[in-house]
Amino acid sequence: MQVLLEQLGLIPAGSPAARRCAHVSAGRWKYQGFSLIELLVVIAITAILVAIIAPSLSRARAGAMMVRCQHQLKQWGTAFEMYATANEGFYPHADGLDRDKDWTDHFGWVDVLPPLMGSKPWRDHPPYSRPDAGTIFQCPAARLAGEAAYAYRPKRDGYFSYAMNSCLELDENCWPADGGSEPMPSFLKTDRIVKPYRVVLLFEQLLRPSLGYGGQARYPTAGKYCGSYPKAFSARHARSGESLGGSIMHCDYHVEFRSTVWKPDWPADLEVPPREDPEWFPYPP
Repeated sequence: MQVLLEQLGLIPAGSPAARRCAHVSAGRWKYQGFSLIELLVVIAITAILVAIIAPSLSRARAGAMMVRCQHQLKQWGTAFEMYATANEGFYPHADGLDRDKDWTDHFGWVDVLPPLMGSKPWRDHPPYSRPDAGTIFQCPAARLAGEAAYAYRPKRDGYFSYAMNSCLELDENCWPADGGSEPMPSFLKTDRIVKPYRVVLLFEQLLRPSLGYGGQARYPTAGKYCGSYPKAFSARHARSGESLGGSIMHCDYHVEFRSTVWKPDWPADLEVPPREDPEWFPYPP
């Protein structure tokens, strides 16, 4: 056996490994243990392989998580479309009146759309039992920071890792962008959207306030509202060759990955995008 292994070039002649495989006597192998050096070599090779494979596995997991989040966005898109079809083309309200008050009617998208997907409305989940990770309300990759990091109590009040574009209510038949006295809820007529393939409908919402918008500032109300503006855009997914970003669903229900939605010329104190921005307003001037 030793000679055969040496002839095949699998072990060097006269090496410790060759001596351990030296001969067979009485039908039994004569075997010596590995030396310390050989064990260290095996451990080193294993560590190198793990170091090479681990990043690939991490990227694969992150990619799979992003796909799951985008799939959930598409599920919400189907529900939005079903709701609009059944309600003369109108979308539900971006943020229901019942968030902080006890109203008879609930118009927020998190209340009226879940039943279309076989889930309970948000309002049917009591405090401390709000939907968490693993539900249709939460991206699987969304994780809260410490409770003290927020300007609300997410464990009691719940949190949202998706947000509806609140600018959809700041124009035309909805609230005017410069203020007004029209009562909520106001609704968006979908067939009046000028460019539905550009207008943001639903997007992944930032849940780590320390990252802020574009990494610029802390955002302590992240995840509090189910309707929000660009500052709430998430930066939790990593895509190969790109920086962190999140996913957006547009009013034509297609979903795409974006590294940011914050425009370079927007001031840091901006809350609502400029009126002429065609990505956030459904009826640009």
